Amino acid sequence: MRYLLIVLSMLFFPLTSAYAEISVGISLPGISIGINMPMYPRLVRVPGYPVYYDPRVDSNYFFYDGLYWVFQDDDWYASSWYNGPWDRVDRYDVPLYVLRVPVRYYRQPPAYFRGWRADAPPRWGDHWGHDWEQRRSGWDQWNRRSAPPPAPLPTYQRNYSGDRYPREAEQQHSIRSEKYRYQPREPVTQQYYQQRVQQRQQDQQRQQQQMQQQDQQRQQQQMQRQDQQRQQDQQRQQDQQRQQDQQRQQQQKQQQDQQRQQQQMQRQDQQRQQDQQRQQDQQRQQQQMQKQQDQQRQQRQPDQGQKNKAAPQGKGQKDKAAPKDQGREKKKDEERDQTRQ
Repeated sequence: MRYLLIVLSMLFFPLTSAYAEISVGISLPGISIGINMPMYPRLVRVPGYPVYYDPRVDSNYFFYDGLYWVFQDDDWYASSWYNGPWDRVDRYDVPLYVLRVPVRYYRQPPAYFRGWRADAPPRWGDHWGHDWEQRRSGWDQWNRRSAPPPAPLPTYQRNYSGDRYPREAEQQHSIRSEKYRYQPREPVTQQYYQQRVQQRQQDQQRQQQQMQQQDQQRQQQQMQRQDQQRQQDQQRQQDQQRQQDQQRQQQQKQQQDQQRQQQQMQRQDQQRQQDQQRQQDQQRQQQQMQKQQDQQRQQRQPDQGQKNKAAPQGKGQKDKAAPKDQGREKKKDEERDQTRQ
């Protein structure tokens, strides 16, 4: 009776503004099932069942064995977080207590639920056929007193809504493993978390591989930068060496030019000195020759005077011959002067 009062109060309780904003057609990181929960749901336990549901949402939304369950378009979906991402679960693997929830707790029942008893589970065998009925034989028969206790609600998820809601599966799993210690009973739920663990391990391996590849790329880029820097340094050194060689060559050329100029000036000085010396020597020779000529004239003049005195006879003939001899001697003297010069 107490549960019935709770359910009735929930049914007649007005919807809050937050739940009035539930939208349809939102694509989630997993499968898009047309549901978007803006905040943590207000879950109420189904009386006599280890299953919870939210009576205020317009969807077939449940919580069982640590997972959220949604029945949408004749398929079941599960998620460890209240707003997905969602994974499709095969109808042969849906937990029995989820299948056993009475029809009245489906907030958006499909059309083929009409005419079925509200306090009984849906007629899954009639709808899904004989094969399903055979494989899930006895699904609608159980001892209600032996029903397991419900899994604790993951109320930690109230702190994650709006922009704070974790969208990545790895982040969801990390937060859940830290804040939710419940161990699932159902094989499908265990498999779900095992797949999440495997997926997380694969993601971690993928991340490690990506990090290794990034490290290798960084190392390669660093080596390339080092090679480029080395080449630039070598090029810079070569340019500096070339500049130094050019400067050295210019200095050598300047020195050589200076040496040539000095040598040329020295040669010019030497040539000038030689010319001066030659002129001085010529002048000296001319002076000596002049002195010799003067001495010879002086010597000839006394000799002629003595000859003139010693030969009085035939003076007329000798006097006639004297001018001729003097002319010859004068001519010889001129020739000697020319040869000396």
